[in-house]
Amino acid sequence: MRTILTNAKRLTSSNELIDCEILIEDGKIRKVAPEITEQADQTIDAKNNLVSPGLIDVHIHLREPGGEYKETIATGTQSAAKGGFTTVCSMPNTNPVPDNVDTLEQLQHKFKEDAVVRVLPYASITKGLKGEERTNIKELFEQGAFAFTDDGVGIQTANQMLQAMKEAAACGAAIVAHCEDNSIVYGGVTHDGEVSKRLNLPGIPSLSESVQIARDVLLAEAADCHYHVCHVSTKESVRVIRDAKKAGIKVTAEVSPHHLILNETDILENDAHFKMNPPLRGTDDQQALIEGLLDGTLDFIATDHAPHGEEEKANGFLEAPFGIVGLETAFPLLYTHLVQKDVLNLYELIDRMTKKPADVFGLPYGTMEEGAAADLTIIDLEKTAKIDRYQFASKGKNTPFHGWEVTGFPVLTMVNGKVVFKEDSDA
Repeated sequence: MRTILTNAKRLTSSNELIDCEILIEDGKIRKVAPEITEQADQTIDAKNNLVSPGLIDVHIHLREPGGEYKETIATGTQSAAKGGFTTVCSMPNTNPVPDNVDTLEQLQHKFKEDAVVRVLPYASITKGLKGEERTNIKELFEQGAFAFTDDGVGIQTANQMLQAMKEAAACGAAIVAHCEDNSIVYGGVTHDGEVSKRLNLPGIPSLSESVQIARDVLLAEAADCHYHVCHVSTKESVRVIRDAKKAGIKVTAEVSPHHLILNETDILENDAHFKMNPPLRGTDDQQALIEGLLDGTLDFIATDHAPHGEEEKANGFLEAPFGIVGLETAFPLLYTHLVQKDVLNLYELIDRMTKKPADVFGLPYGTMEEGAAADLTIIDLEKTAKIDRYQFASKGKNTPFHGWEVTGFPVLTMVNGKVVFKEDSDA
């Protein structure tokens, strides 16, 4: 099967948009050139839109098995495709948890059956995410676990984390951490700052995140392990990670779109669509995250897509679960609020949503080089629309961005040369 993308624009490293056509054959990119004269079985007109490597998100929650009322593998990956993502990595807080080879294998089989984009599964660090008994990291890694995390809960004891890091390092796996010291969370539901006081809600101190990162980077140095920090949210965390990188420690980190675009002052009332963990922090934290993304302290962007039922999120900050959806809103929000406002350029944004996550985890994706997998996203940089949560492919409608007007929408997504999303189509 030979496909040609015509009338496309590609982005150069100097942030220039130039004309190109792309020949795809057997799921691979065979040629990228200003013009392609070969014959093909089908032609796709990109209509002078940007063609980017498929977006990569290493932090999403698919909820299946066990939480299918929130999201399924089918709906979650359809949401990813609509958002322009071609590779996503699913967190292990499901029921059952992928904490043994049999459960992981069953999950991988389900991905093959139901997923429309590539899904790489995390396995848990501890059995049942309970922080007590470690999983068999070597066996799970050999079965195809992407990396290891107890995302949603921090590993509370230093020895547990140290031993996990040693086992991961021995087989070349990464330890990925939700950093939170439970002893200083104090039952908080939002950032411990001015908004928690105004709304009379218990606050989550910034220290609960940064103090665990500080512990872990030293453990990672001792274990010689690749340690990756999830959804960084505080200025102190950025400082610790920056210092650790300068010391030569194998630490990488991600930041989520909502922490770059929002801060605690955007929470005007007790609306749990703004409840996520880590919470929206102060304006100084937000600025530190942007600076960290620009200088490479924070390596890339990941959505932490976390769907929940509508009734759950209607319960207010004290009762609602943490988390918001993000796959379908990530690119247009970031393009509108970072690129169009000259915080960073388009090349830098695409790089931090494609090549950077691929490089950090050694994935053979995130590129448009000849011979690479034909994972491509066509993005209409001129399209402007209001975010409508009721139009999401995701079952989750829990977003604080409903009604926001944004620009820059994916209009076609292709995985291994197969169209998995096309605007105004059920592809």
